[in-house]
Amino acid sequence: MLKATKSKMQSMALKARRVLTNQSGDQMTGWLIVVLIVVVVGAVFMTLYQDSISQIWNSIVAKITGLIN
Repeated sequence: MLKATKSKMQSMALKARRVLTNQSGDQMTGWLIVVLIVVVVGAVFMTLYQDSISQIWNSIVAKITGLIN
């Protein structure tokens, strides 16, 4: 069991290395990596600054409703 898992991990590492060093480039993989990084950074940003974003949003909504009234 351990030997099979180790060989699967090695083959996955080789496949990943081939994709990353492929000179012609796999654009879909590259874009997926970019999207993944953007989503993760956005999630961290939203988690860290959720209170500030809520305050800014509430003040914008208050100004708009004040202008409408």
